[in-house]
Amino acid sequence: MPLFAHADIGELKRLAEGSTLRGYDRGQDVFRAGERCEGLHLAVMGHVKLYVLSALGQEKVIDIAGPGQTFAESLMFTDGPCNAHAQALTGALVLTIRRETVVAEIERCPRFSLRMLGLVSRRVHGLERDVMDYCLCSGAERVVAYLLRDLPDAASCRGELTVSLPVSKATVASRLSLTREYFSRVLHELESQGLIEMKRREIRIPDASRLAACQLH
Repeated sequence: MPLFAHADIGELKRLAEGSTLRGYDRGQDVFRAGERCEGLHLAVMGHVKLYVLSALGQEKVIDIAGPGQTFAESLMFTDGPCNAHAQALTGALVLTIRRETVVAEIERCPRFSLRMLGLVSRRVHGLERDVMDYCLCSGAERVVAYLLRDLPDAASCRGELTVSLPVSKATVASRLSLTREYFSRVLHELESQGLIEMKRREIRIPDASRLAACQLH
């Protein structure tokens, strides 16, 4: 992770001493809304979803953290209760660096402070991009953008690409603010046009630039 890439032995040792490693079964809560955020969470193995519930119990997935990704970073600095739930989507291993340990290292090491600032800034930037997509992009455009999310410039990439859906279609659809039925319909339309080939959760994209240029409604 960039957060630890340039850490020296002393820094890593201090962070390790303030960390806990815990395994979670599929469907088990990592934390619940209303609880105090314990620290910085990192998914080591498996996938964890962050979600909120409406008054009627409807679920909206905010984010999905996979191996090597952190989650709930900003909650750690508010010193207030969590405003979302975190739940293991698969069997998962989560590393938690206690809040007090992170704050102490920020006060001790300016380089670590800058890396933490960069981590939180990237998260905020991602949320801003999500809001823009929800407001300005159609559902089909969001699906295409999700499939091409790992390419910096999909429009100029003519190579083949294989994408694996890390979790169920329903969870990915909720992450994109779509229904599962609509998400599946867009995938089938893309397949019928020869833009993708689906095999369960494996999606082969023969030409990424052609997919990026497609027009769906």
